[in-house]
Amino acid sequence: MEDPRRSAPADPPVVLTIAGSDSGGGAGIQADIKTIEALGAFATSAITNVTAQNTLGVASTHPIPIEEIEGQIDAVVDDFDVRAIKTGMLGTRPIVETVTEYAADLAVPLVVDPVMVAASGDRLLDADAEAAYEGLIAESTLVTPNADEAAVLTGTKPDSTESAHTAGRAIVALGADAVLVKGGHIPGDRVVDVLTTPEEEFVFEHPRIDTEATHGSGCTLSSAIATRFAHGDGIRDAVEYGIEFIERAVRYPLDVGSGPGSVHHMVDVRERASRHSTSEAVETVVEALVDADAGALVPEVGLNVVGATPYAETVAQTAAVEGRITRTESGIRPNRGVRFGASSHVARFLLAAREHDPSLRFAANVRFGADVEDALSVLDDVVEIDRSNEPRPDEEASTMGWAASTAFRSASGTPTAVFDRGDIGKEAMTRVLAPEMETLIRRLRALLFALDEER
Repeated sequence: MEDPRRSAPADPPVVLTIAGSDSGGGAGIQADIKTIEALGAFATSAITNVTAQNTLGVASTHPIPIEEIEGQIDAVVDDFDVRAIKTGMLGTRPIVETVTEYAADLAVPLVVDPVMVAASGDRLLDADAEAAYEGLIAESTLVTPNADEAAVLTGTKPDSTESAHTAGRAIVALGADAVLVKGGHIPGDRVVDVLTTPEEEFVFEHPRIDTEATHGSGCTLSSAIATRFAHGDGIRDAVEYGIEFIERAVRYPLDVGSGPGSVHHMVDVRERASRHSTSEAVETVVEALVDADAGALVPEVGLNVVGATPYAETVAQTAAVEGRITRTESGIRPNRGVRFGASSHVARFLLAAREHDPSLRFAANVRFGADVEDALSVLDDVVEIDRSNEPRPDEEASTMGWAASTAFRSASGTPTAVFDRGDIGKEAMTRVLAPEMETLIRRLRALLFALDEER
């Protein structure tokens, strides 16, 4: 008889979320659980309110009886080694006061997301519960108000970085260890989030994303920070991680429902899950080039093929040939295998191009010359950029940003290829772009065939 297999249990830290339920799944307890689990912790919950809502708004709310909320919290803390707690929608003064009593007894990091108004504009907190928040804030490790919530808590609505610092200092004075005033509701081309502690102030700045699909963003951010607390991060590191995470979750939202969609709580999980198929796709392109003996496409610096995951934001999330593809006496060959983070120049250009068309997933740099220029006529939307006009920034990413922006301004749509004639110390180069691996192969083969026809 075959012996049973031995189990291999994991031991994730436990996070408790005390918040309302969102029947639409984008915010509240549902968002919290998705985020906590996605970031490597075990999610437990105590539901404070049941809401009937979707992407269009909140139809109704129903507070859970206090004894049931207490029962849920007791069931969790009596059994689990809770490492962090976050609160979301509490709704009424008795619920706020009940949660405050528990917070005073539980010596773990506490993130208070003072949920007062939904993204749709629907109110989620009774007026007489606002004053009760001061007691909960006094027990908190971090409070995460947006501008409207900061206005309720301090009497002044932040409209700048300095006024956000002022609001943060006022909330810290209530007893919080730290306050993150979120800048999403403050007008401007960039989002500026301001972290205030009794000793220091930090500013986190990033580009604003053109989307209305921000449902659940506050819940997701506070849950991400609480999860990092459970993993042992300090305040600044946990906040920085959470902000970077929510930026990705907003950049790649979920197009669900009839209204604005939801943030993508599982974006990091999906990104990691897509890496194997992305790497395999790059290998397929490389094999196609080797089989076609595509030496006519290889520039002096070598040819590289880059694939970005559907959620790629950094070079580390792009796969490429380590050491590039070079010509040899017996044909072309990759110097080493495919790995993530192996490309710099081509990967940064692809990432910059994705800012204009996120559907782009693949790119290759190929030789440029008079014959290649003629061969490019087989492709649509080919664009030339003049690198003599290129700015001289300190960061290569900025150079690639200029190149991609210049190309997209010149193209009628998404360019299929972008070439330049080089500059002092810079080899002339062609970069071929594609949304799918098959399309990149087809475009490279078309170029190669056109070059063979010219000979």
